[in-house]
Amino acid sequence: MKTPEWVKPGVYGAVIGAAIFGIVGFGWGGWVTGGTAHDRAVAMSRDNVVAAMVPVCLDLSRADPDRAAALAGIREAQAYRRRDVLMATGWATMPGTDAPNRDLAQACLASLDVDAVPDPQATGDNG
Repeated sequence: MKTPEWVKPGVYGAVIGAAIFGIVGFGWGGWVTGGTAHDRAVAMSRDNVVAAMVPVCLDLSRADPDRAAALAGIREAQAYRRRDVLMATGWATMPGTDAPNRDLAQACLASLDVDAVPDPQATGDNG
């Protein structure tokens, strides 16, 4: 059987077109593999859980009777140690867990704004 002359260029065109289509799709079209999609979904869900737990962390800090001392300890710590100091207070421990969450501690630390001048009425110091 003799193949027509147009088959060979047609096959080459289809293969090259598919390769270019794939390169453009994955490079600039936003296509991802299943593994990448899974990794992104896990990271997004972790970030959403941390964001949802920040109000719990802030409530735990407000309810802590030693809040002023804890905030002073966080302020006195070097910047790279502040998250560890906050974790030691227990404010970054999610309900139902035994260990503090590092990501929650970092987000809570950002929300606490420990470098702001403390309000004397908020801490109970009127003098």
